[in-house]
Amino acid sequence: MLYARDDIEIETAFATLVQKRVEALVAVTDAIFNSRRAQLVALTARHMLPSIFPFREFARAGGLMSYGVSFGDGYRQTGIYTGRILKGEKPADLPVIQTARVELVINVRTAKTLGISFPLSLLGRADEVIE
Repeated sequence: MLYARDDIEIETAFATLVQKRVEALVAVTDAIFNSRRAQLVALTARHMLPSIFPFREFARAGGLMSYGVSFGDGYRQTGIYTGRILKGEKPADLPVIQTARVELVINVRTAKTLGISFPLSLLGRADEVIE
C-alpha cells in the first residue's frame, strides 16, 4: 500500500509501483485523489497499469473501470430528506441511511489499449460500458 498527499508524491508512488512491477492498481476514495483524477488516469495510461477507481468519473476520464457508490443516488436521497424536512419532519427523527446502490463502469476503449478483454457476462452486468 502506498500513500500520497500531493502531485509530487503521486508521481513518486507511481514510480515505486513501476519499480516493484505492480500489475494492477486499486485506488481508494480520497479527497486528494478525487481532485487529481486527470493526473491519476494519465499515470495509469502512461505506465499501462490496469486500474479500478471508486467513481464513474474516473472511467469516463479514461480509467479502466470503476466500482463504487452512485453520486446520483446519494443526491436523490438528499432531495428526499430535504423534502421531508421542509414538510415539517424533524431531522433528528429521520433514519440514518446509507446508499446501497453501487455502479460498475467499464471503459472498453482503455481495455483494448491495455490488451485486456472482459467477458460478455461482466459487460452485461455493468451499469455503463464506455466504447
